[in-house]
Amino acid sequence: MKISKNILVSLVMAAFMAVVSSAAFAAPKGEAEVKAAIENTISSITAAQAASKAGDLSGVSKAIGDARQAQKEFRFEGTERQRQKANDKLRVAREAFEAGDTAAGDAGLAEALKSFTEMKATYDATHK
Repeated sequence: MKISKNILVSLVMAAFMAVVSSAAFAAPKGEAEVKAAIENTISSITAAQAASKAGDLSGVSKAIGDARQAQKEFRFEGTERQRQKANDKLRVAREAFEAGDTAAGDAGLAEALKSFTEMKATYDATHK
């Protein structure tokens, strides 16, 4: 009886250690969502640039709106101020497209894409 009790206690402890260690080594759940948000933002800006080259101003406006929504989920303290400035560039680019100034809109999109690409690089460098 004493041997079976020791075996049972050992099995329970081993199972507990396996559960605890797998949770400790699991990737944080939020990191995947943040990474997806920045990638979605960059792809939406690229889609806006493609729509601009094609002359589809409604597509540009929709893609910029998608980018502005996706960037809200990208929260990383090290790049927060840069994210706000890049969002302002997206807003100004959208307003320029709506006013018919495609040159200013394209320039704003290029600046925003550069900023978000830099933020992604910063995030990736700190989250390996």
